[in-house]
Amino acid sequence: MNVNVMRIFGNWDLGYVLDWHVKSSIFLGYDESGREDFDTKRTEVGEAIFKLKYRYDLTQIESLAETMVTNLGMAFQTASLIVPMPPSKVRRTQPVAELSKKVAEKMKIAFFGNILLKKKTTSQMKDFSTREEKINALSGGFHIHDGIRNDGSWDALVIDDLYSTGASLSAATQVLRSYHKIRKIFVAAFSRTKFKL
Repeated sequence: MNVNVMRIFGNWDLGYVLDWHVKSSIFLGYDESGREDFDTKRTEVGEAIFKLKYRYDLTQIESLAETMVTNLGMAFQTASLIVPMPPSKVRRTQPVAELSKKVAEKMKIAFFGNILLKKKTTSQMKDFSTREEKINALSGGFHIHDGIRNDGSWDALVIDDLYSTGASLSAATQVLRSYHKIRKIFVAAFSRTKFKL
C-alpha cells in the first residue's frame, strides 16, 4: 500500500499515522431518505480501514498489518508489547484488536488486549465536534488491568485505527503512565481524519 507517514504529537513518547483517511469528498446533494450524499475518495489505507470496519472485510487485516510493520516497525523497535485501543462500539469482530494481534505477530512481540480497558461506555469520538468535548467524554473512561504477570517494565505500542484530535490516545496514554509495568508509550494509527473545529 502507498502511505504518507506523518508524525503525531501528544503526551506519548513517539507517535505516527500511516496516511490520511480521505483524499477528497465532494457533496453531491441529498439522497431519497434526506441524508447527505458524498463522492468520497479514500487513500489506500483509508479504503482498507473502511472495508474492514464497515463492510466486515477481514481480508484487509493482513495487508494493513504488513503495511504498518514495514513502514513503522523500525521506529518502534524497542516495543515489547502491543495494546489495542478499546473500542467505542461493539462489533462482532473488533477491527483494532484484530489489527493489533496481527501487527504483534509480525513484529514477534506480545499482544495484550486486556491491559487497557474501558470503565464506561462512551459515545463514538466521531460524534463530538471539538477536542475538548472528546476529552471530557473520555475523562475517567479508561482503567488498567494488571495483565502483565512478569516483573519489570516495558515499552508499549498502542494501536488505533483512526486518528483525529488525539483525544482518545491522550486519555489512554495518561492512564497507561500510571501502570508501573509500562515504561515508554508509543502510538500508531492507520489513518488520519481531517478534524475541523
